[in-house]
Amino acid sequence: MTPSRVAFAAILGKDLRAELRTLQSLPAMALFAVTTFVIFRFGLDRTSLSGSMASGVLWATLLFASLLAINRLFVAEREEGGFDAIRLAPIDRSALFAAKGAALLVYLSVLELIVVPIFFVFFLDSATALLPLAAVLLLANFGLAATGTLISSMAVNSRARDLLAPLVLLPLVIPLMIAATSASEPLLAAGGVSYDRFGTWLLVLGLYDLVFLLVGYAVFDFLLED
Repeated sequence: MTPSRVAFAAILGKDLRAELRTLQSLPAMALFAVTTFVIFRFGLDRTSLSGSMASGVLWATLLFASLLAINRLFVAEREEGGFDAIRLAPIDRSALFAAKGAALLVYLSVLELIVVPIFFVFFLDSATALLPLAAVLLLANFGLAATGTLISSMAVNSRARDLLAPLVLLPLVIPLMIAATSASEPLLAAGGVSYDRFGTWLLVLGLYDLVFLLVGYAVFDFLLED
């Protein structure tokens, strides 16, 4: 294995082990999401949602829950000198970007494995949309992981990182959220699963993922120097 691949595996393993031991991000993300679903259920006074309403509730909840992990993604590196170690190590610094993005992708996937079934129980009468929705979730997770990792690396050294990261991230993920909600809307329609323009929106999600993965890879070295 190349030094960069070794570094990628070491950083990713370290982050996942730390999360398993401390449970700093995932429980908070899951609790936030479930609490938000409860608030929507009783606040809207509706036992079922469909179409754009269901899609909006799901993606707004997942987006804001993900901010809890994004804000903490690089905290250990800042507090324990991890950035200095990466700068001194003879490896491609994008290994840190890839490892952190992969860790965030794992967090989002585990979160959705927990809360998406709860969303279906709370608001939907059928689980037939679950399989095609998984494709939307996966593509959206890649885009959110790439963008969230990039923004978190910029905001972590600021004293106001908890405020700065959401302020910068949220405008950038507007296209991602539009594509994800538009792809999910026909899947969650009241009349049953529909695939109206489903493939088109998946292509938009894939394009967004590709753009921000390439941008993150290209600029991460410069961000690490700063």
